[in-house]
Amino acid sequence: MPQVTVYSTKNCPYCRMAKAFLEKHSIPYTSIDVGEDEEAAKHMIGISGQRGVPVITIDDEIIVGFDAQRLNEIFGTGTEGDILDVVIIGAGPAGLTAAVYCARKLLTAVVITENIGGQALESWTIENYMGYRMITGDELMKKFEDQVKEQKISLELDHVREITPSDGIFTIHTATDTSYLARAVILSPGKQPKKLGVDGEERFLGRGLSVCSTCDGPLFKNKVVAVVGGGNSALQTAVEMSKIAREVHLIVRSTIRADEVYVKLFEVQKNIILHSNSVVTVLHGDNLLNAITIKDRLTSEESKITLDGVFAEIGWSPNTDFVSDLLKLNDQKEIIIDINCHTSVPGIFAAGDVTNIKGKQIIIAAGEGAKAALEAYEYLVQL
Repeated sequence: MPQVTVYSTKNCPYCRMAKAFLEKHSIPYTSIDVGEDEEAAKHMIGISGQRGVPVITIDDEIIVGFDAQRLNEIFGTGTEGDILDVVIIGAGPAGLTAAVYCARKLLTAVVITENIGGQALESWTIENYMGYRMITGDELMKKFEDQVKEQKISLELDHVREITPSDGIFTIHTATDTSYLARAVILSPGKQPKKLGVDGEERFLGRGLSVCSTCDGPLFKNKVVAVVGGGNSALQTAVEMSKIAREVHLIVRSTIRADEVYVKLFEVQKNIILHSNSVVTVLHGDNLLNAITIKDRLTSEESKITLDGVFAEIGWSPNTDFVSDLLKLNDQKEIIIDINCHTSVPGIFAAGDVTNIKGKQIIIAAGEGAKAALEAYEYLVQL
C-alpha cells in the first residue's frame, strides 16, 4: 500500500474531496493542516513549489490540486454497466438537486463531476439562501451532498470529455476512459474562473496566484496580497483576506460594482488599499510570485507592488467546450435552454449557471436543477 499524505486547510472544499476520494477507495492517508502548522506549510511549499492546497504525496509522486483524473488512474476502478435512465454532469447546486429529484422519481442515475459543490464552494459566507441566516458555501454544499448520498446515488469524480448520441442512447466518455450509457442527460457543469490574461499566469498558478481564496487564504497569514476584481466575490474575498493578511490591495478594472452590503464591509477595513481603473500587466517572481505591476487605465502610469499572493476574482466562463459541437450555445458560450430546461437536443437537459438563464444565484440553480430532473422524467416516461 502506498504512503499517502494530504496537505490541506480547514475550509478547503477540494481538500475535503481529495480525502473523500481516498476514503471511498479505502486508501489510508495522513492529513496535515498547513493552515494551522506553519512549519508543515513551509515543508509543503519546499517539496511541491506550491502555495496552494491540496497537495497530495503518493510515495514519491506529488499531485498538485484535486486531480481527479490522476487519482482515478492510480486508485480508481472505473464502472461501465447497464443503460442508466439519467447521467447528471456536474455536482453544484443544480446537479445535486437534480440528483435528489431523479431519485424521488425512482430513476437510475449517476452524477459525474470534477468537484462536488461547484462555484458555491468558494463563497466565504452565504446570507441569502432560505433557511440559513448565514452559512459558508462549503457547509451548504456539504448538506446538499449528504442529501444526495442518502438517496444512494453514485457520485463519480471524473471529467467528461464527450457525449455521443446514437439511436436514443447517449454515451458519456470520461477522462479515465470510462463510458456511461444513458437515455437522458442533465448538464450542470457550471463555470470556471476567468484568467487574468497576463504572461506567466499558468506558471504562477498555485505558486502565489490563486483562484480559491477559501482554500489558499490561510497560507497568507500576515502577508501582503492582492485581490483582482470589483464585483461581489472580489469584495467578499478582500474583506475576508483583510482579517488574515497584513495588507490587501484591491485592483479594480473600472469602479466597484458590488452590492451595497459588501461595499459597506469593505469601507470599514483599514488595511485594504483600493486601486481603481487599474489592471495587472506583469507577474514577477522566480519559483514563487513576489510582485505585480499594475497600470492605471486613465493615465497609463505603471506601478510595482511587492506582495506574496494574488487572488483572481474577475468572473467565470461556462464549462461547455465538450458540448460546443453538440448543443446550441449563445455568444457567452452558455447552453441555450427553454423555460423548461430543454436544450437543442431532445433528451439532453441543462440547469444552473452554465445556461442562458439570467439569474446566477445558488437558489435559482437549485430550482432549475429540480425542473431539469422533472422534465427528464417526463421525457423518459414518454419513450
